Amino acid sequence: MALDVEAVREALRTVVDPELGLNIVDLGLVYTIDVNGGDVLVEMTLTSPGCPAGGQIMGQADAAVRDLEGVDKVSVELVWEPYWTPERVNPKLRSYLGF
Repeated sequence: MALDVEAVREALRTVVDPELGLNIVDLGLVYTIDVNGGDVLVEMTLTSPGCPAGGQIMGQADAAVRDLEGVDKVSVELVWEPYWTPERVNPKLRSYLGF
């Protein structure tokens, strides 16, 4: 598989929020994926600033992207704008979560 945005998105689907048991892509935590050659930038957020699993989630996101063939440099940046809300969750999962 070529290194592109979709390949990175699929790799990030393997990263699960341990509190909710759902992947960070479907939770709407991943805002931006930029692939420039072998350099990958991921801008993502957490469900709240006080998320106790934040470090774990960010580290797993970095590792998941780093494991892709063709990746030279990975930057996973934590952003707070826009602030995450349940409306960002994949609509198919919203009802499962009770939103």
